[in-house]
Amino acid sequence: MSDDIPEKGAIVQRDKETYAIAPHIPGGIMDVNTLRKIADVAEKYNATAVKITSAQRIALVGLRAEDLDSIWSDLGMAPGAAIGLCVRSVKICPGTTFCKRGQQDSVGVGLKLDGLYHGMELPSKLKMGVSGCQNTCAESSVKDIGLIGTTKGWKLMAGGSSGIKPRIADIIAEGLDDAGALELVERIIEFMKARGEKQRLGRVIDDMGLEAFKSAVL
Repeated sequence: MSDDIPEKGAIVQRDKETYAIAPHIPGGIMDVNTLRKIADVAEKYNATAVKITSAQRIALVGLRAEDLDSIWSDLGMAPGAAIGLCVRSVKICPGTTFCKRGQQDSVGVGLKLDGLYHGMELPSKLKMGVSGCQNTCAESSVKDIGLIGTTKGWKLMAGGSSGIKPRIADIIAEGLDDAGALELVERIIEFMKARGEKQRLGRVIDDMGLEAFKSAVL
């Protein structure tokens, strides 16, 4: 029976023989040439499926282990952090860059967060969501760290999860500008590193109490 190959960003599939990989596509935003390259590689290596993932990536499914190095070389892209104890993804909505409902620049802030934290090792896995308005299309309310744009700035939430025990994130601060939002995210990340607990942020907040958590990061 085969196992995942984390160093190659490869996740073993149900057949226990083939693998799926997902190149990192920050915010799911790419140009036509990148999209064409992914399609060409999928065809060249006989991928059994090409799937859009919930983390705004494109997964190539049904690949052979012996082809993985060549596939990554042909793609010329970094793997998405789909496994391991790290910042798995930063999900980003269109925000004021594209969407008529956007209140804040989710693309700009989200890409900064992605550049700073994607793949960063942490004591537990962590997901982020950056939504430009209160429709929260990036599912910010069920992310470990979520930003939601309002007319008065960013609302930052923490502790959300859509996993086995779903949890709605708690509001930590409101009315933040871009710099303030980025600074508070950094404080939360540093808090998690220092605390060193191998459990999701929502469980940490539940264990210590919301007010104590706020005092620790604000």
